[in-house]
Amino acid sequence: MNCTPVRFENWLSAGLKLPPSHKKTYFANYTADTENWKPVVISRLQSKFQNELSDWKICTSASKKVTCSIENVLRGTERFQKWLAADRLTADLVQSLPSPLLRCPSQRLLDRIVRRYAEVRDSGSVLMRHFTERDKLRLLYTLSVNTHPIVLQLFPGIEGWPFLRYFGSCGRVIVTPRTNPIREFYTASLEVIVDIAYQLLQITHSLKNNDLNYFFYYASIHDNMFGTFEDGRLYITDTSTIGIIDKQEDKEFVQEIKGKKDVFSCLASDCELQLTPCGKISEAQNFIMVCRDLLSNLLTDKFKSSPSLQKQIDTFLRLCSDDSLSANVTLKAADWLMQLLKSQRSCDPHFEYRYPECKYVKGY
Repeated sequence: MNCTPVRFENWLSAGLKLPPSHKKTYFANYTADTENWKPVVISRLQSKFQNELSDWKICTSASKKVTCSIENVLRGTERFQKWLAADRLTADLVQSLPSPLLRCPSQRLLDRIVRRYAEVRDSGSVLMRHFTERDKLRLLYTLSVNTHPIVLQLFPGIEGWPFLRYFGSCGRVIVTPRTNPIREFYTASLEVIVDIAYQLLQITHSLKNNDLNYFFYYASIHDNMFGTFEDGRLYITDTSTIGIIDKQEDKEFVQEIKGKKDVFSCLASDCELQLTPCGKISEAQNFIMVCRDLLSNLLTDKFKSSPSLQKQIDTFLRLCSDDSLSANVTLKAADWLMQLLKSQRSCDPHFEYRYPECKYVKGY
């Protein structure tokens, strides 16, 4: 984080107490100039329990005691020795890592990881020759434990992606902007619910249609995965369960790389974790999850003043939530629902992210 100041909230004021270690996130304020402070969240890559468990796995993998030098053990692994000898990040170096991001990586995606890795100065090359040994180990460890900070670096919000800004990291924590989780809006006003529901579908649509020709898919979804800023714009706030398939490859889909599992394969999950094969991932999968797990909470029984509108919404929700239907039916239902919600959005100063443009640009 280049030593930029961060102030924690609600502590150090009474008895100089440190924040509780069992929490996974902490509210704070961040500044790059010591004058303009921004509300942020400091997040652990894993919970304290998960950190302790992964440390235990590392030590026992080398037949060490309960505690050991984590860095020394990881440096001595066969995988890391391959990393040290490699100039370029290739699929065999990340095989069997548990993250959906690396389930079926293309060389174009792996090169982007090297070029965009914010903890190392960009040398203008896809080669890792400017990486120190510690740089390589840090990248490998992050890819093994939680790829959320990597995705934020690869596809920054400033370039139009629906992801949060990455302020930096220190050890096993990262700093990102603070947002309001989507679950807080389940009982919000109807105009807010409609706007958030529309944005959910719009974001999900952009994950399969973008200029770089990547297909981003949800391996799983939860209501703490999305959040809004004060201006009302919705972002994906947790990308740890997002996978990427490169549609620019010659093959229809890049097949997943299989290989023997090692300690890096098991740091964040059970070693027996089975992910869906890349070739079986449909573009409809994202909409099924969003409709079933999020939109049903947002839109069910919300249009009591217009039974006919509620009936239409319920029909589209049922169709786009049903994983037994064809992908074509799911995608069409999701598109119909998105267009219906778009027609119901209000142009109001409350939605700062699109006001006053919505007054002058039709369909904004």
